[in-house]
Amino acid sequence: MNPHLRADLLLVATTLIAAAGWIFSKEALAGFSPLLFIALRFSGAGLVLAFFCLKPLKNLNKMQWATALKVGALFGFAMVFWILGLQHAQHLGVGAFLTSLGVVMVPLLNFALGGEKPSRFAFLSLPFVISGLAVLSLDSEFYFGWGELCFLLSATFLAFMFIFNSRAAAGISALPLTSIQLLVTGLITGGVSLVFEEWNFQHTPAIWGWFFASLFLATSLRFLMQTYAQGLAPPSHTAIIMTLEPVWTALLASFWFSEVMSFSQLLGCTLIFLAVLVNRLPALRLWLKSKRYAN
Repeated sequence: MNPHLRADLLLVATTLIAAAGWIFSKEALAGFSPLLFIALRFSGAGLVLAFFCLKPLKNLNKMQWATALKVGALFGFAMVFWILGLQHAQHLGVGAFLTSLGVVMVPLLNFALGGEKPSRFAFLSLPFVISGLAVLSLDSEFYFGWGELCFLLSATFLAFMFIFNSRAAAGISALPLTSIQLLVTGLITGGVSLVFEEWNFQHTPAIWGWFFASLFLATSLRFLMQTYAQGLAPPSHTAIIMTLEPVWTALLASFWFSEVMSFSQLLGCTLIFLAVLVNRLPALRLWLKSKRYAN
């Protein structure tokens, strides 16, 4: 099979697994305290990945460890707000689209941190973002919930994490970098959980089943597949195909939880998704061009 085609299929499968992870997590939260759940999930996934890269982990120097720990800390705080949003939000589809705003934020934040100047497409995407958020938040009661705010904060931390992770990946292999990120995320969320939550492990087999599905499928397997696929194709493939995650999440949530999104919510999500596509238009052009030449 052509490497690019294999990457495409793996990335589509990755977005499906990531979207299913929202369902797994929502179901597991019926028994687990939210922060304890995310702490156990990411700590366990980090240990699973660390088992496959013990030697590379030992070979990291102090600077590389410091860089990886910083990225992990940003990921940890992002997941604290993500799991709180997941607990309080009314619609998983809306939450998935709000979280995807991190992709739109990256060029602007990267420029503010001394990186390259954003393309005009980053600025062209902003009206879609603002319009989408307005449609989502300005309902009949002008209400913007705690869950939606948590998803926005999570998107902000994820944007910073993406920036520093890209810089870290230039000098650290993906597998040890990912395992450190997941372990640090587990430690941060576990520490917050220890302060604010009561720990209870008396759960039904079904709840534990959703937990292990989250750990092995939506975290360990998902990140391994994504890392492998990224090594088979140029970044333009990942940039486009990974934006399918919020689409699958909205569709799966609608089917699994019988969620019915209002017209304004659908319009808001559509506008935000358009913002992601406009922001990634150059990558889309390259991806279509590569497909045309491949055929």
